Amino acid sequence: MVGGGAAGFFAAIAAAENGAAVTVLEKNARFLDKVRISGGGRCNVTHACFEPREFATRYPRGGHALLSPFSKFSARDTVAWFAARGVTLKTESDGRMFPITDTSQTIVDCLMNAAQKAGVKLRLNRAVESIAKNAAGSFELALTDGEKILGDKILLATGGCRAVAAGRLAVSLGHTLEEPVPSLFTFQIETPWLRSLAGVSLELAEVSVPVAKLHERGPLLVTHWGLSGPAVLKISAWGARALHKLDYKFPLFVNWLPELNEDKITQQFQARRVSAGAKLLVNVPLFPLTARLWEQLVLTAGIPRDARWSALTKAQAHKLAHQILRSEFSVAGKSLNRDEFVTCGGVKLDEVNFQAMESKLCPGLFFAGELLDIDGVTGGFNFQAAWTTGFVAGNAMAK
Repeated sequence: MVGGGAAGFFAAIAAAENGAAVTVLEKNARFLDKVRISGGGRCNVTHACFEPREFATRYPRGGHALLSPFSKFSARDTVAWFAARGVTLKTESDGRMFPITDTSQTIVDCLMNAAQKAGVKLRLNRAVESIAKNAAGSFELALTDGEKILGDKILLATGGCRAVAAGRLAVSLGHTLEEPVPSLFTFQIETPWLRSLAGVSLELAEVSVPVAKLHERGPLLVTHWGLSGPAVLKISAWGARALHKLDYKFPLFVNWLPELNEDKITQQFQARRVSAGAKLLVNVPLFPLTARLWEQLVLTAGIPRDARWSALTKAQAHKLAHQILRSEFSVAGKSLNRDEFVTCGGVKLDEVNFQAMESKLCPGLFFAGELLDIDGVTGGFNFQAAWTTGFVAGNAMAK
């Protein structure tokens, strides 16, 4: 197995538990680094969606290809797999599933223990320089330190192709890559009044990029550099290639109260004219907007700070409602989400047999995880793709 991340480990464990002699080669000084830092150090293991077809709809790329693997190893199977090894997962309100310990070290320890118990050989600081098939049909791996290793079957689970060079081993064995571009990322926005709200969050907002025909709803977070949160991460995943073509510079619109339309907002304004007429507009926000966000929306709509509800004009009300429903920002770039850093692109899916995760071009070569042109939205879907493709590949390799 080339790659000591989530997919590589899961494949190694599956193969070894079925009697195969397995070695995992990791180029870095530590295994499972991405598992350690994901979910803010808690590890979002999977998502509590237990119907494979529904689960597959959460992948901007690769969902259809994953239907067969999900029928063999689903999110339900992931929960059971970890439970059988002493790790209980809990479900949060948004469906994300974490270990009850709230620490990713629990998942790392579980995977390390399972691998060692199954007899997997674990080797760190072992970067693979090249792979070739010899006359006998075996794979010959040349490591960067000069060591040579032979294997009857090989799995590539080297992670997302942030650059084409990351997929060079697959290319050297006859495969082609879809161009890699970032998938989950946040938006850099220079607007001063927005940046002044760093730390403000909403449980529900709607973001849209009309020029790319994209829109998403979900929690939204204002950061020191712009906008983040599940709504932004989801729209960045579905629009990965379109936003890349725009060089990550485009107009973004935010609806801060997507459950309301202009008529309903105007009705709330009228009610406040009656109930809070003597109070300042900036001091009486519409629920569930925070006081800080409400103040900025009022001021950005051109309404004076000392304006009172009783004096709100029809024109001001219309402008404020428009600001609430369609705040416009200029996105100036992207920032990779530190916990996710998922890439869109990788080995072309039509070159892989997803019944076994085996190459159609090079028998004995298998793939798992983000090296494939598969990526999911935030919420545990990328890890589930790693567990599933690793499980299917490992079992097939052991046969």
